[in-house]
Amino acid sequence: MSEPLTAPGEGFHPHLHDTSGRSDVPLRSRLHHVRADSLDDGTAQTGGMRRFAAVSGRTVGSEKLWMGQTHVAPETSSSDHHHGESETAIYVVGGHPEFVFLDDSGGRAEEVRLRTSPGDYVFVPPFVPHREENPDPREEAVVVIARSTQEAIVVNLPGLYALPAEEA
Repeated sequence: MSEPLTAPGEGFHPHLHDTSGRSDVPLRSRLHHVRADSLDDGTAQTGGMRRFAAVSGRTVGSEKLWMGQTHVAPETSSSDHHHGESETAIYVVGGHPEFVFLDDSGGRAEEVRLRTSPGDYVFVPPFVPHREENPDPREEAVVVIARSTQEAIVVNLPGLYALPAEEA
């Protein structure tokens, strides 16, 4: 037996009665269903890519987590950026995006390119400048992102360089 789909924004909690239309019910007292067609594009953006929020402080009342997705068109690169204090986890859904950053752990800065495939994960530490590229001429790159802050922190940069912590 299959359960019917929930309506957008509808939550479920077994001990709560019908809360539709009530503004006094806290967002954090129920589960939230965010449908794929109701993602929020009013989140922080970077040139060359489109970000959509699913789970955020604004959309569902999260306090310590942001989750959404990004899309990079074929043969397109995002601008260089970092995500401030957020830790970022990335899951590749479609395409073969490449994540580019400078590794200066060997004393000399060297550009590193992580080439990914669907099913791969990437971790981006706080304040690490990077960009996402999609070299494929036909397929859009789509990734799901989870961040350790309730909103998408995006600091767009003029170049791909490491910032000292006090300047970040």
